[in-house]
Amino acid sequence: QVHLVEFGGGLVQTGGSLRLSCAASGGIPRNYVLAWFRQDPGNWRTFVGGIKWSDGQIRDGDSVKGRFTISRDNAKNMVYLQMSNLRPEDSGVYYCAAGFYNGIMIHTTENQYDSWGQGTQVTVSS
Repeated sequence: QVHLVEFGGGLVQTGGSLRLSCAASGGIPRNYVLAWFRQDPGNWRTFVGGIKWSDGQIRDGDSVKGRFTISRDNAKNMVYLQMSNLRPEDSGVYYCAAGFYNGIMIHTTENQYDSWGQGTQVTVSS
């Protein structure tokens, strides 16, 4: 099983930027997807973006298109989420997740991912 650790969260003002990092260990299968989810208090985890480990194909969440960029470094076993033009509604706990790619599409629902990090808090002040 893939072990994931997120870091880089913090407090930022509206319009600011932040980069989250996710360190993966335990070996990432080539047919896996690494993704970022955000959880607000009392809500489900919302898909933010995902990237195929093998070829870097990306799928962005609808609410962050044009503002957030997901990337990976295969050599370092790292996944990043560059967040720009942050809004208060982007606040929440951000989780890194890993799951099997089914060959058709990058999943956006949390039940398709079987490994999760502990999360990192992002707070955007207005």
